[in-house]
Amino acid sequence: MMGVDAPGPERLFYTGFCLEKRIRENHPLRQVARVIDFSFIYDEVADKYGHNGHVSVPPPIVLKLMLLLVLYNVRSERELMDALPERLDWLWFLGFDLDTRIPDHSVLSKARKRWGVDVFRRVFERVLWQCAQAGLVDGDKIFVDSTYVRANASNSTIIDRESLKYSVSKHFAGLEKRLEVEKGDDALQKDARVVNRRYVSTTDPDAAIVRQGKAKLYYKTHRAVDARAEIITATEVTRGDVNEAHRLSALLDMHQLNTERRAEVVVADSKYGTIENFLECSDRGVAAHIPDLGKVSEKRQQRRGRFTDKEFTYDAATDSYRCPAGESLTYKAFREKRQSIDYAIKNGACTECKLKQQCTENADGRTIKRHPRQVELDRMRARSGSAPAKANIHLRQHLMERSFAQGQRYGIARSRWRGLWRVQIQEYLIATMQNIDKLVRYGRYDKPRSINSMTIVEQNCCNECVH
Repeated sequence: MMGVDAPGPERLFYTGFCLEKRIRENHPLRQVARVIDFSFIYDEVADKYGHNGHVSVPPPIVLKLMLLLVLYNVRSERELMDALPERLDWLWFLGFDLDTRIPDHSVLSKARKRWGVDVFRRVFERVLWQCAQAGLVDGDKIFVDSTYVRANASNSTIIDRESLKYSVSKHFAGLEKRLEVEKGDDALQKDARVVNRRYVSTTDPDAAIVRQGKAKLYYKTHRAVDARAEIITATEVTRGDVNEAHRLSALLDMHQLNTERRAEVVVADSKYGTIENFLECSDRGVAAHIPDLGKVSEKRQQRRGRFTDKEFTYDAATDSYRCPAGESLTYKAFREKRQSIDYAIKNGACTECKLKQQCTENADGRTIKRHPRQVELDRMRARSGSAPAKANIHLRQHLMERSFAQGQRYGIARSRWRGLWRVQIQEYLIATMQNIDKLVRYGRYDKPRSINSMTIVEQNCCNECVH
């Protein structure tokens, strides 16, 4: 006999209902609650609140709400609060009952502004330190890379600061003041391209125009990831037009500060293979497993059938080079701005040379550039081509792609909010959530243990997220 679903009377009271029993034992939020004690946030924000006025939402609840926003990639704070009464697991995680009054969505935006970037940075550092205490951070080898983050602003908001229409706008004075305040005196602005000095978004002046196919507004996230368990040990957000090669030194500093361990090996792609980075690593005593960016120029010369700089032999005794034709190139000038010593052939000997077409198109002859610290530079470049370096460079591609792919699940591809400091907060929350993910997976051991990153991927390639 087929049963019929007949509507019954609505029950007004549930005397035996227990929220604790409604959440399964292996629920991701239970696992997060087991490894993280959120009460630490009280001390971090103690100086952000006064002693009079309305009582605020407890800081641990605010922090948990922000992590829920990232963990489940909810589109907005308003949607998070609308869905909160319908989610028993969220209510349990926050310590709410069924009849607890849900905070207004504006609580989160006000807390972000009140707390500032430093509080979220300390949250990231605290979770990172807990990962290190659990044996998930080795600290000796780090992988470095960056990715673009779409700004929360449309191309239609971009204006030309030199146009007459912009200058005569009634909002001109206020917008100029806002742009100058938000621009600040950050040294990163020195890397801005000319186009970003002239064109700016009125809704998000910190974002930069970058051409990735079609030109759009972007930020850029820079990360350092430890080799042992793929824990993010350092992260930074800049404008989208900042050259990632210029941030290697800052990431090394942050890694050492956050983990109290000095990296012995840094692995990156060819965009980081600049002279400055090789010498910086040499000064720090760090092995740079980075493809040499100078080889790009060599390959270009080879394709054109030209002699490369390596085919010119340097003689330290006479401080001169000898070209393939046997002529001597001697000191010509020192270029302080680009830190290079120029060597050239005197008396126009290149003019009658039979090999000139294979050497140069310059009417004055070929010039060889040598760095004042060329010996150190050559040594670092030679080490970057070793077998261990090539193996690490190959591993870096998969490891960093994996780190940013995991971040995609938490919304790393697009900024939720506007302004560089808000996007930095978003990155701290995402990086913190990714580290909590690893702590939940691999940190529940009494003794630290070494984790093979490739084995982790093979075992969890279909389940890289705590949810």
